[in-house]
Amino acid sequence: MVKTWEQLEELQPTVLRMLKMSLIKNRVAHAYLFEGPRGTGKKDAGLLFTKALFCPSLIDGYKPCETCHNCRRINHGNHPDVHIVQPDGLSIKVEQIRSLQAEFSKKGLESLKKVYLIVDADKMSISASNSLLKFLEEPSAQTTAFLLTEQPQRILPTIQSRCQALAFQPLAPKMMVKQLVENGVAPEKAQLLANLTNNLEEAISLNTNEWFAQAQKIVVKLYEVLNKSPLEAFVLLQTDWFSHFKEKDQVNLGLDLLLLIFKDLLYIQLDKRAQIVFKEVSSRLEQFALQTSGRRLSIQMSAILEAKRKLSANMNPQLLMEQLVLKLQEGSSFV
Repeated sequence: MVKTWEQLEELQPTVLRMLKMSLIKNRVAHAYLFEGPRGTGKKDAGLLFTKALFCPSLIDGYKPCETCHNCRRINHGNHPDVHIVQPDGLSIKVEQIRSLQAEFSKKGLESLKKVYLIVDADKMSISASNSLLKFLEEPSAQTTAFLLTEQPQRILPTIQSRCQALAFQPLAPKMMVKQLVENGVAPEKAQLLANLTNNLEEAISLNTNEWFAQAQKIVVKLYEVLNKSPLEAFVLLQTDWFSHFKEKDQVNLGLDLLLLIFKDLLYIQLDKRAQIVFKEVSSRLEQFALQTSGRRLSIQMSAILEAKRKLSANMNPQLLMEQLVLKLQEGSSFV
């Protein structure tokens, strides 16, 4: 879905204000480094700014009209003077950058302007980075580059120094909820999704994902049996959890869901029920909240966070979950 200037400005006001001023004052940089978490609008902003550079009918001197031939072609990814480079497999290879350089040594097909966007610029090979550096050191007056990255520390300092860096901020949960509701997600589900991801497309996909719907049920069930007996909890791990949460990222998502349940219990104790995300089982959570203490909930949440850290360090997921279940039942710190 193509975002308008107003839509993206609502999500990233600081970045859009800086881009607006550079267009109005005609101070467009040769190269930009857009850095920030996945799903925060980096590519959308790059394409929006690109349309503003090519659009002959700018609105208020900076907003692309979205209806002219150039805007429509950029939206459809077929403008001859706009090039997007993405990783070929796991990395961006030197041949891709050299091909880009060869393309840019030619005159623009329709004007002197040329724009290139490098998605996941941190995934450039060393050879590709060095090749791009030479390209940046000899800029064409009408060439604009956008380097998009989630991990700017992996980009050569010499490349960073030749770019104007703009930091994209994670979307606030309230903003995510608003965006999700506008995209047809039920409000009660939107709040849960907004607490799991900053990526709008990922959240919308999860909303209709049957695996995710089942994952929520298993996590709630795990919490409920944790309050009964160690044996039942371990049986549930064997019968439900391990067969459903197979991949590392799935286990991580399961831990995130489990953490949100404990947060909901804390919100109930603090009388902040509007912030509960597991609204469909809130009446059951009300009962559980009466049976525990804020201190114990804090210790249990710390145990889940430590489990997430160990998962990222490649601890065996099955052993990790078995240890976590024991620690959650004890209410002690996760060793």
